[in-house]
Amino acid sequence: MQLRDDLVGRIEAGEFPDAFPGEHSLAAEYEVSRQTVRMALRSLRESGLVSAERGRNSKVLAPRIEQPLGGLYSLFSSVQAAGMTQRSRVLTLMRTEHPPAAAQLGLPGSEPLIRLSRVRLADEVPLALDHVWLPARVAAPLLEVDFSHTALYTELAQRCGVHPSDGQEEIDAVALGVEEAALLHRPTGSPAFEIRRLGCDRGRPIEWRETVVRADRFRLRTEFTPQEGYRLRVDRPVDAP
Repeated sequence: MQLRDDLVGRIEAGEFPDAFPGEHSLAAEYEVSRQTVRMALRSLRESGLVSAERGRNSKVLAPRIEQPLGGLYSLFSSVQAAGMTQRSRVLTLMRTEHPPAAAQLGLPGSEPLIRLSRVRLADEVPLALDHVWLPARVAAPLLEVDFSHTALYTELAQRCGVHPSDGQEEIDAVALGVEEAALLHRPTGSPAFEIRRLGCDRGRPIEWRETVVRADRFRLRTEFTPQEGYRLRVDRPVDAP
């Protein structure tokens, strides 16, 4: 545990940016047995701090952003809670029409919407590609916002008097397409989560969001108790009989 704790401190200090030392090197440096090194490395791998690929040298892994299931969360807040710097590269902020998003919001297809598209970054590394549509009659003041370093829900509350508090999400495992992969700096076909969210303010649909998040930087979490148990809804695929 002493060896593990010392290595954690060195990892947090950014001492191994390119490669993590192997068993022989660590055993010699710390003057301990390889068995002691293996036990320390096993703990680091189980904690997700270093990689554990057979036949390859270990490397320090970037921290994952953890999101709760069953609650309306802010990616902005989750990145900051992980001790990382949140920034967004805004791709689109405009008034537009988008019939599919309008339908999700329970609006006519011709209803004006505000569209916000961003690449979300954590410590300057692309994490997610985020597209949001909101009713223009409510969210038009957002057109004046610089979303490079602020949370959508914060601006909705301050400028529009809207406080999303409930809704629903669907999450699928997907492979990144060519355009998505380029924006997220990942190889085409890399695993990702696709998250579709309908956010509501006291039951009134206010936000339709489509987000693609890198699977190597994102984790989903849930909780259960003996009293309430754990309830997971599994929908059949669209093409299922």
